[in-house]
Amino acid sequence: MRTRIIDSLKCVERSAWNALALGGNPFLRHEFLAALETAGCAGPGTGWQACHLLLEDERGALVAAVPLYLKSHSWGEFVFDWSWANAYARAGLDYYPKLVSAIPFTPAPGPRLLIAPQADRAQVRTLLLSALRGLARAHGVSSLHVLFTAAEDQTALLEAGFLPRKDCQFHWYNRGYASFADYLATFRADKRKKVRRERRRVAEQGIHFDTLTGEALDAQLWRDIHALTAGTFHRRGHEHYLSADFFTALARKQPESIMVKLATLHGRSVAAAVFFVGADTLYGRYWGAHEEFHSLHFETCYYQGIEFCIERGLTRFEPGTQGEHKVARGFEPTATWSAHFIADPRFARAIRQYLVEEAKAVDAYMRDVRSHLPFHREEASGTDTAVR
Repeated sequence: MRTRIIDSLKCVERSAWNALALGGNPFLRHEFLAALETAGCAGPGTGWQACHLLLEDERGALVAAVPLYLKSHSWGEFVFDWSWANAYARAGLDYYPKLVSAIPFTPAPGPRLLIAPQADRAQVRTLLLSALRGLARAHGVSSLHVLFTAAEDQTALLEAGFLPRKDCQFHWYNRGYASFADYLATFRADKRKKVRRERRRVAEQGIHFDTLTGEALDAQLWRDIHALTAGTFHRRGHEHYLSADFFTALARKQPESIMVKLATLHGRSVAAAVFFVGADTLYGRYWGAHEEFHSLHFETCYYQGIEFCIERGLTRFEPGTQGEHKVARGFEPTATWSAHFIADPRFARAIRQYLVEEAKAVDAYMRDVRSHLPFHREEASGTDTAVR
């Protein structure tokens, strides 16, 4: 086998890339990653320079791949290492560039070592990890980061000497609910009453919801939706990571994977939430509203998503990062993992110790949060994957 580095997804056939084991994750598909490049969201000048790693057999057939970027900053990763970069700077060393295996602007766990189903997974994974370390040495980077890993990849990365980092998100789990009312029946009475009151307030304001999939979303509609979601970024002093052109292109090429909940009042669009649909998981990504309406954020981003999962039989809902307000609505603390190779042994030792203490703090935080879940009783969900 041979390794090859490409600076664009255009260099590999869509069918070959998508034939790798992507775990039903829509963000790993060729269409999604290529649309980021085509729309200018990732690529030259963005700080996300693609250097995807391919592993091919003697006939040139794709056997495995790693989505990989040479980064000149830490924006859009959601695994925060700004303090590490500052420590390097204080020591007179360069932290950037670094290598990052991640989906740009997308804090969703999933496979990172993509391997063809028919391949010898153990052998191919060993070759990929060796190639990654070799690429890091060749570029002379400070570090190599694999973010939001799947459990199988995380285990292999740790065996290869990477350092584990633990964090927490809030995910919703479908335990075979027949309806939203069936789900609410698992809540304690006071918590159930609060959710019903929030939903009632939205309905009493006269707000209705349309569920729009990729086929129904044209360029003009995407401009309107993008303007809504961009407002959320602007209020926080940032620009939207993704452009309307990106969403328009993706809805055309990958329509089954994108869904929008559009809130309307008297026929006028007032809010929207953008979701992605995987094989068994719903991913909440962006939200925005033209004006304030009581409880509209909770309804649009969470309750509408939960209803969608129940209707479609999806087992999991990942609404994005942060947000302790999700806990009262039944989203459970769930461990997420990343793996890090630090080239400088002095910094590697210091960061290793930091990560041990950080993981203890995350464990304590998750235990505390679980005590605030709204359910009658805590239901085991296997949310704290024990990869260390």
